[in-house]
This record gives sequence, structure tokens and C-alpha cells, in this order.
Amino acid sequence: MRNTGKAFRMIIAVLSLLIFSMTTAFASGEKVDWNKNVIRATGGGVAPAGARNAAQARMMARRAAIVNAYRQLAESAGGVNIDAETTVDMASVSSDVVKTKVQAVVRGARIVSEKATSDGGYEVTVEVPLYGVSSLAGAVLDRPDSVQSFPAPDASVAPSSVNVEVRVDTGAPAVNRPVTTTGSAASSSGSSAAETPAGRAIGGFTGLIVDCRGFGLKPVMSPVIKNEIGQPIYGYKNLDYDKVVENGMAGYAYDWSTAGRAGSHPLVVRAMALDKQHSNPILSMADANRVLIENGAAHFLDETKVVFLR
Repeated sequence: MRNTGKAFRMIIAVLSLLIFSMTTAFASGEKVDWNKNVIRATGGGVAPAGARNAAQARMMARRAAIVNAYRQLAESAGGVNIDAETTVDMASVSSDVVKTKVQAVVRGARIVSEKATSDGGYEVTVEVPLYGVSSLAGAVLDRPDSVQSFPAPDASVAPSSVNVEVRVDTGAPAVNRPVTTTGSAASSSGSSAAETPAGRAIGGFTGLIVDCRGFGLKPVMSPVIKNEIGQPIYGYKNLDYDKVVENGMAGYAYDWSTAGRAGSHPLVVRAMALDKQHSNPILSMADANRVLIENGAAHFLDETKVVFLR
């Protein structure tokens, strides 16, 4: 009888802690970091008034913070856009398999920081990766039946010319700068440029940067780059599934300094618009042709060396 009473009190204590964590704990922050490709949430809590001592109070506050952080993380993960029209929550509702996988990813979140607060509370920050091992991408992205080839350039439209930096040997180390299509984005100041003949790949590009600044680009896990007639020139089905899960399809950056994914010698094009969901960049036919021509020589799209400036 005594053991039964003790077990009952333990169950009540656990239930009280869980209820308390949801009613009195607080979230101090949550977000998707599309530059570092992680989903992060911070939860906090304070101990109930019935704590017997300071050590128990701190333990209960920490447990409340952890419960709340994981709840916030699940909500954040559910709001991530897989593509322009589908969120993780929507995919989970339509598929029990996806739901189970997403729940497993959230449960596997790691604690990246924790601290006691000056008012007796506790804060815990947890995160899960968007890509890589045990990532959200592995839970929500389906393996396509086959990899589709990239489309051929439109023969009826001349590709945009490319400004190629001419380096003069001054004895100083060469500095790699973005190479831009004419009229797409500003060329680096102080460089001399020779125009590449239309239709000819110069090769050697390490990646692609699509400048979408000013359009309100919305990050998604599976973006599509389209030409101006709506034809996809870069999408999930063109890529190796394992590479997409490991690295994602594109990086998102606010400035050149964080666009390293595209390498030291990227081709830069300027989006002319976004699609109606504000997730997929649209390129002019000339720029789309240039991207496809250069990818045929350097294969940077195949390697997902793509960055969107937002």
C-alpha cells in the first residue's frame, strides 16, 4: 500500500510538471536559420512553488524549459516550407509516415545551450538540422523515381553575355570576384571586362548566385529556378537525392560575405521576378540560357552550389 501511494505521488508530480511547463513556461525565441540550415527554439520555465529546495527547483525549472523548447521546436518545424505550396505540417497531415519521421527528428533535437536565469528560472535552446544526418530533409523529401536531365537552352533566344574579369599581372595575388551576366547585377568595381561570345561557355564557374534582393524571397527547402515562360531550369527532380538531403538545394544569404556556398568564382544573375508564392526566382530567357550553358561545362547545379541573395 505504501509503494502504491509513492507511485501515485510520483505520477501526479510528473503530470503536474508537464502541465506546468505548458502553462507557465515561456518561449524566449524560435526560428529557422536558413544560412546555417538549422531550426532552433528556446524555451524557458520556472519551478512551481512547491519545490522542496533550491536544487529541486532548478531541476524542475530545467525540465519545464526543455519540454517547452521541444514544443516550440515542433511548431517551428511544422511551419517550414518544403516547397512553394507545402509546409511540413501539411505533409505530416497527408502522410502518417512523414508525421512519424518528423516527430522522430524533433525528439532527436540536441540541446545547444542552457542557463539558469537571475529570477530563478531556466532557459534551454534546442536545434535540429535542416539537412544532413537525422535532418528534416530526410523526413519530408521523397526520393524521386528517376533523375531528370536539365533542359537544353532555348535555341530561339541568345544567351546573355558574360563579363569576364581580365587580370593584369601586377605581382599581387589574384582576387576572385563574382562574374556577372551583362545587365543582371553590378560588376565588381575596378575590373576590366571582356565580353564572352554569346552561346559559348567559358567554364570554370564554381557556383551560381541568383540575386533576388528587393523581391521578398521566401526560403523553401525545395526551390525551383524558372525562366520567364515558366519552364523550370533547376529543381529537385534534376538532382541526386542524397546530395539534396545532405546539403539542400540552395543556400540563402543577405550579402556576398555569406554566399560562400557558390565558391570563389560564381556566376551571378539577377532575378527578374519571383513566382506568385514568392519562393521561386524567375530569370530572363537569356540569363536562363547562360546558366544552362555554363552548367553544362562546370556542373555547379548538379553539385547544388547555388545561393539566393534575399
